Amino acid sequence: MNGSKKTRKKLAAPNLSSTLDCSDGSILSEDLDESGDLDLDDVDTPSENSNEYEWEDDLPKPKTTEVLPKGSIPEYTAAEEKEESRRWRLFRIGDQDHRVDMSAIEPYKKVISHGGYYGDGLNAIIVFAVCFMPDSSQPNYRYLMDNLFKYVIGTLEMLVAENYMIVYLNGATTRRKMPSLGWLRRCYQQIDRRLRKNLKSLIIVHPSWFIRTLLAITKPFISSKFSQKIKYVFSLVELAELIPMEYVSIPECIKEYDEGKFKKKQKRVDKDLNKKTEDQSSEQ
Repeated sequence: MNGSKKTRKKLAAPNLSSTLDCSDGSILSEDLDESGDLDLDDVDTPSENSNEYEWEDDLPKPKTTEVLPKGSIPEYTAAEEKEESRRWRLFRIGDQDHRVDMSAIEPYKKVISHGGYYGDGLNAIIVFAVCFMPDSSQPNYRYLMDNLFKYVIGTLEMLVAENYMIVYLNGATTRRKMPSLGWLRRCYQQIDRRLRKNLKSLIIVHPSWFIRTLLAITKPFISSKFSQKIKYVFSLVELAELIPMEYVSIPECIKEYDEGKFKKKQKRVDKDLNKKTEDQSSEQ
Protein backbone atom coordinates (compact mmCIF):
# COMPACT_ATOMS: atom_id res chain seq x y z
CA MET A 1 0.00 0.00 0.00
CA ASN A 2 1.42 3.43 -0.88
CA GLY A 3 1.16 6.31 1.47
CA SER A 4 -1.41 8.23 -0.59
CA LYS A 5 -4.15 5.67 0.01
CA LYS A 6 -5.87 4.98 3.31
CA THR A 7 -4.66 1.80 4.98
CA ARG A 8 -7.38 -0.81 5.50
CA LYS A 9 -7.62 -2.35 8.94
CA LYS A 10 -7.28 -6.12 8.87
CA LEU A 11 -9.46 -8.13 11.23
CA ALA A 12 -8.11 -11.32 12.67
CA ALA A 13 -10.49 -14.25 12.33
CA PRO A 14 -11.34 -15.81 15.72
CA ASN A 15 -10.90 -19.51 16.33
CA LEU A 16 -14.16 -21.29 15.60
CA SER A 17 -15.30 -24.42 17.26
CA SER A 18 -17.64 -27.04 15.89
CA THR A 19 -19.32 -27.32 19.28
CA LEU A 20 -22.02 -25.02 20.62
CA ASP A 21 -20.60 -24.67 24.14
CA CYS A 22 -19.05 -21.56 25.59
CA SER A 23 -15.61 -23.00 26.07
CA ASP A 24 -12.42 -21.20 25.11
CA GLY A 25 -11.92 -20.74 21.42
CA SER A 26 -15.64 -20.55 20.61
CA ILE A 27 -17.35 -17.35 19.61
CA LEU A 28 -20.90 -16.38 20.38
CA SER A 29 -23.01 -13.36 19.55
CA GLU A 30 -22.66 -12.17 23.13
CA ASP A 31 -18.88 -12.01 22.73
CA LEU A 32 -19.25 -9.91 19.61
CA ASP A 33 -21.65 -7.53 21.28
CA GLU A 34 -19.39 -7.03 24.27
CA SER A 35 -16.13 -6.86 22.29
CA GLY A 36 -14.66 -3.40 21.84
CA ASP A 37 -12.07 -4.46 19.25
CA LEU A 38 -14.46 -4.05 16.28
CA ASP A 39 -14.88 -0.40 15.31
CA LEU A 40 -17.28 -0.16 12.36
CA ASP A 41 -16.27 3.45 11.72
CA ASP A 42 -12.73 2.34 10.88
CA VAL A 43 -13.79 -0.43 8.47
CA ASP A 44 -13.11 0.65 4.91
CA THR A 45 -16.29 0.30 2.79
CA PRO A 46 -17.01 1.70 -0.67
CA SER A 47 -18.50 5.15 -0.46
CA GLU A 48 -21.73 6.03 -2.22
CA ASN A 49 -19.83 8.00 -4.88
CA SER A 50 -17.02 5.47 -5.29
CA ASN A 51 -16.65 3.42 -8.46
CA GLU A 52 -14.24 0.94 -6.83
CA TYR A 53 -15.53 -2.53 -5.98
CA GLU A 54 -13.59 -5.21 -4.12
CA TRP A 55 -15.63 -8.21 -5.24
CA GLU A 56 -17.64 -9.25 -8.29
CA ASP A 57 -20.70 -9.54 -6.06
CA ASP A 58 -20.42 -5.84 -5.38
CA LEU A 59 -21.05 -4.98 -9.02
CA PRO A 60 -24.47 -3.48 -9.84
CA LYS A 61 -27.06 -6.13 -10.66
CA PRO A 62 -29.48 -5.63 -13.60
CA LYS A 63 -33.08 -5.22 -12.56
CA THR A 64 -35.22 -8.33 -13.01
CA THR A 65 -37.78 -6.28 -14.93
CA GLU A 66 -35.18 -5.48 -17.57
CA VAL A 67 -33.82 -8.97 -18.17
CA LEU A 68 -36.31 -11.86 -18.31
CA PRO A 69 -35.11 -15.47 -18.26
CA LYS A 70 -35.51 -17.29 -21.55
CA GLY A 71 -38.85 -19.07 -21.83
CA SER A 72 -40.41 -17.25 -18.90
CA ILE A 73 -44.15 -16.51 -18.98
CA PRO A 74 -45.10 -12.88 -18.31
CA GLU A 75 -47.68 -12.23 -15.67
CA TYR A 76 -50.95 -10.71 -16.91
CA THR A 77 -53.06 -8.17 -15.15
CA ALA A 78 -56.79 -8.78 -14.81
CA ALA A 79 -57.48 -6.51 -17.78
CA GLU A 80 -54.87 -8.30 -19.92
CA GLU A 81 -56.28 -11.71 -19.01
CA LYS A 82 -59.76 -10.52 -19.99
CA GLU A 83 -58.42 -9.22 -23.28
CA GLU A 84 -56.58 -12.50 -23.92
CA SER A 85 -59.78 -14.49 -23.33
CA ARG A 86 -61.55 -12.28 -25.88
CA ARG A 87 -58.90 -13.00 -28.46
CA TRP A 88 -59.56 -16.74 -28.65
CA ARG A 89 -62.96 -18.32 -29.19
CA LEU A 90 -64.02 -21.94 -29.49
CA PHE A 91 -66.13 -23.10 -32.43
CA ARG A 92 -67.72 -26.50 -32.69
CA ILE A 93 -67.10 -28.13 -36.06
CA GLY A 94 -68.45 -31.65 -36.26
CA ASP A 95 -67.39 -33.42 -33.07
CA GLN A 96 -64.36 -31.26 -32.35
CA ASP A 97 -63.73 -27.84 -30.83
CA HIS A 98 -61.46 -25.47 -32.73
CA ARG A 99 -59.81 -22.31 -31.41
CA VAL A 100 -60.07 -19.22 -33.59
CA ASP A 101 -57.86 -16.15 -33.30
CA MET A 102 -60.61 -13.50 -33.25
CA SER A 103 -58.12 -10.61 -33.16
CA ALA A 104 -56.54 -11.75 -36.43
CA ILE A 105 -59.84 -12.10 -38.31
CA GLU A 106 -61.56 -9.04 -36.81
CA PRO A 107 -61.43 -7.03 -40.09
CA TYR A 108 -62.89 -9.99 -42.03
CA LYS A 109 -65.79 -11.12 -39.82
CA LYS A 110 -68.33 -9.44 -42.13
CA VAL A 111 -67.55 -12.06 -44.75
CA ILE A 112 -70.48 -14.12 -43.40
CA SER A 113 -73.78 -12.78 -42.06
CA HIS A 114 -77.39 -13.79 -41.49
CA GLY A 115 -79.82 -12.38 -44.05
CA GLY A 116 -83.10 -13.35 -42.42
CA TYR A 117 -85.42 -16.15 -43.59
CA TYR A 118 -87.34 -17.16 -46.70
CA GLY A 119 -90.44 -19.25 -47.25
CA ASP A 120 -92.12 -21.01 -44.35
CA GLY A 121 -90.31 -22.05 -41.18
CA LEU A 122 -86.66 -21.41 -40.31
CA ASN A 123 -85.19 -21.39 -43.81
CA ALA A 124 -82.14 -19.19 -43.29
CA ILE A 125 -80.47 -16.86 -45.79
CA ILE A 126 -76.68 -16.87 -45.32
CA VAL A 127 -74.81 -14.02 -47.02
CA PHE A 128 -71.19 -14.60 -48.02
CA ALA A 129 -69.50 -11.36 -49.16
CA VAL A 130 -66.20 -12.14 -50.91
CA CYS A 131 -65.19 -8.45 -50.88
CA PHE A 132 -64.41 -8.82 -47.15
CA MET A 133 -61.89 -11.62 -47.70
CA PRO A 134 -58.20 -10.90 -46.91
CA ASP A 135 -55.80 -9.97 -49.68
CA SER A 136 -53.55 -12.85 -50.74
CA SER A 137 -50.50 -10.52 -50.73
CA GLN A 138 -50.48 -10.38 -46.91
CA PRO A 139 -47.53 -12.21 -45.31
CA ASN A 140 -49.80 -14.02 -42.81
CA TYR A 141 -52.39 -14.94 -45.47
CA ARG A 142 -52.41 -18.67 -44.75
CA TYR A 143 -52.82 -18.08 -41.02
CA LEU A 144 -55.74 -15.69 -41.68
CA MET A 145 -57.44 -18.08 -44.09
CA ASP A 146 -57.06 -21.00 -41.70
CA ASN A 147 -58.70 -19.09 -38.84
CA LEU A 148 -61.29 -17.57 -41.16
CA PHE A 149 -62.17 -21.02 -42.43
CA LYS A 150 -62.90 -22.24 -38.89
CA TYR A 151 -64.87 -19.08 -38.16
CA VAL A 152 -67.03 -19.42 -41.29
CA ILE A 153 -67.81 -23.11 -40.71
CA GLY A 154 -68.44 -22.65 -36.98
CA THR A 155 -70.68 -19.63 -37.59
CA LEU A 156 -72.60 -21.46 -40.30
CA GLU A 157 -73.40 -24.32 -37.94
CA MET A 158 -74.69 -21.85 -35.34
CA LEU A 159 -76.85 -19.86 -37.78
CA VAL A 160 -78.53 -22.75 -39.57
CA ALA A 161 -81.36 -24.68 -37.92
CA GLU A 162 -83.17 -26.22 -40.92
CA ASN A 163 -83.01 -25.58 -44.68
CA TYR A 164 -80.94 -22.65 -45.92
CA MET A 165 -79.53 -20.92 -48.95
CA ILE A 166 -76.21 -19.13 -49.49
CA VAL A 167 -76.10 -15.78 -51.29
CA TYR A 168 -72.56 -15.49 -52.65
CA LEU A 169 -71.77 -11.82 -53.35
CA ASN A 170 -69.03 -12.02 -55.94
CA GLY A 171 -68.99 -8.44 -57.25
CA ALA A 172 -66.47 -5.69 -56.41
CA THR A 173 -63.81 -8.31 -55.66
CA THR A 174 -60.27 -8.37 -57.03
CA ARG A 175 -58.59 -11.63 -57.99
CA ARG A 176 -56.28 -11.33 -54.97
CA LYS A 177 -59.28 -11.51 -52.64
CA MET A 178 -60.89 -14.45 -54.37
CA PRO A 179 -60.61 -17.59 -52.23
CA SER A 180 -58.99 -20.52 -53.94
CA LEU A 181 -61.02 -23.44 -55.23
CA GLY A 182 -59.31 -25.66 -52.66
CA TRP A 183 -60.40 -23.38 -49.81
CA LEU A 184 -64.04 -23.38 -51.02
CA ARG A 185 -64.00 -27.13 -51.51
CA ARG A 186 -62.56 -27.59 -48.03
CA CYS A 187 -65.40 -25.47 -46.62
CA TYR A 188 -67.98 -27.64 -48.35
CA GLN A 189 -66.32 -30.87 -47.26
CA GLN A 190 -65.84 -29.83 -43.63
CA ILE A 191 -69.40 -28.73 -42.94
CA ASP A 192 -71.64 -31.25 -41.26
CA ARG A 193 -73.54 -33.71 -43.47
CA ARG A 194 -76.77 -32.15 -42.23
CA LEU A 195 -75.69 -28.76 -43.59
CA ARG A 196 -74.67 -30.19 -46.96
CA LYS A 197 -78.02 -31.92 -47.23
CA ASN A 198 -80.05 -28.88 -46.11
CA LEU A 199 -78.40 -26.46 -48.55
CA LYS A 200 -81.21 -25.77 -51.01
CA SER A 201 -79.63 -23.10 -53.19
CA LEU A 202 -76.34 -21.33 -53.89
CA ILE A 203 -77.04 -17.96 -55.53
CA ILE A 204 -73.96 -16.31 -57.07
CA VAL A 205 -74.55 -12.58 -57.49
CA HIS A 206 -72.53 -10.74 -60.16
CA PRO A 207 -70.67 -13.86 -61.34
CA SER A 208 -67.43 -12.99 -63.08
CA TRP A 209 -66.11 -14.71 -66.17
CA PHE A 210 -63.48 -16.36 -63.94
CA ILE A 211 -65.96 -17.88 -61.47
CA ARG A 212 -68.24 -19.15 -64.24
CA THR A 213 -65.30 -20.76 -66.04
CA LEU A 214 -64.07 -22.27 -62.80
CA LEU A 215 -67.44 -23.83 -62.02
CA ALA A 216 -67.75 -25.10 -65.58
CA ILE A 217 -64.38 -26.84 -65.33
CA THR A 218 -65.14 -28.42 -61.96
CA LYS A 219 -68.68 -29.46 -62.89
CA PRO A 220 -67.65 -33.03 -63.81
CA PHE A 221 -66.06 -33.45 -60.37
CA ILE A 222 -69.03 -32.32 -58.27
CA SER A 223 -72.33 -34.06 -57.78
CA SER A 224 -75.21 -33.36 -60.13
CA LYS A 225 -77.41 -32.54 -57.13
CA PHE A 226 -75.04 -29.76 -56.06
CA SER A 227 -74.73 -28.43 -59.62
CA GLN A 228 -78.50 -28.04 -59.80
CA LYS A 229 -78.43 -25.85 -56.68
CA ILE A 230 -76.20 -23.19 -58.31
CA LYS A 231 -77.95 -20.12 -59.75
CA TYR A 232 -76.46 -17.02 -61.37
CA VAL A 233 -77.91 -13.57 -60.64
CA PHE A 234 -76.52 -10.54 -62.50
CA SER A 235 -78.04 -7.69 -60.49
CA LEU A 236 -79.49 -6.85 -57.09
CA VAL A 237 -82.85 -6.30 -58.75
CA GLU A 238 -82.86 -9.93 -59.91
CA LEU A 239 -81.82 -11.03 -56.42
CA ALA A 240 -84.75 -9.15 -54.88
CA GLU A 241 -87.09 -11.12 -57.14
CA LEU A 242 -85.86 -14.38 -55.64
CA ILE A 243 -85.51 -13.65 -51.91
CA PRO A 244 -86.75 -11.08 -49.36
CA MET A 245 -84.09 -8.37 -49.03
CA GLU A 246 -85.28 -6.78 -45.78
CA TYR A 247 -82.50 -8.27 -43.62
CA VAL A 248 -79.89 -8.95 -46.29
CA SER A 249 -76.88 -6.73 -45.64
CA ILE A 250 -75.39 -5.58 -48.96
CA PRO A 251 -71.96 -3.87 -48.65
CA GLU A 252 -71.66 -0.39 -50.12
CA CYS A 253 -69.00 -1.54 -52.58
CA ILE A 254 -71.46 -4.11 -53.96
CA LYS A 255 -74.17 -1.46 -54.33
CA GLU A 256 -71.74 0.82 -56.19
CA TYR A 257 -70.62 -2.07 -58.38
CA ASP A 258 -74.24 -2.97 -59.17
CA GLU A 259 -75.04 0.65 -60.01
CA GLY A 260 -72.01 0.85 -62.29
CA LYS A 261 -73.06 -2.33 -64.07
CA PHE A 262 -76.58 -0.95 -64.53
CA LYS A 263 -75.27 2.32 -66.03
CA LYS A 264 -73.03 0.44 -68.46
CA LYS A 265 -75.91 -1.76 -69.47
CA GLN A 266 -78.13 1.29 -69.95
CA LYS A 267 -75.49 2.95 -72.14
CA ARG A 268 -75.29 -0.14 -74.33
CA VAL A 269 -79.08 -0.21 -74.66
CA ASP A 270 -79.18 3.47 -75.57
CA LYS A 271 -76.35 3.03 -78.07
CA ASP A 272 -78.05 0.06 -79.71
CA LEU A 273 -81.33 1.98 -79.84
CA ASN A 274 -79.67 5.01 -81.45
CA LYS A 275 -77.90 2.81 -83.97
CA LYS A 276 -81.15 1.07 -84.86
CA THR A 277 -82.85 4.45 -85.32
CA GLU A 278 -80.02 5.67 -87.56
CA ASP A 279 -80.20 2.51 -89.66
CA GLN A 280 -83.92 2.91 -90.12
CA SER A 281 -83.48 6.57 -91.16
CA SER A 282 -80.80 5.68 -93.70
CA GLU A 283 -83.01 3.00 -95.24
CA GLN A 284 -85.84 5.45 -95.65
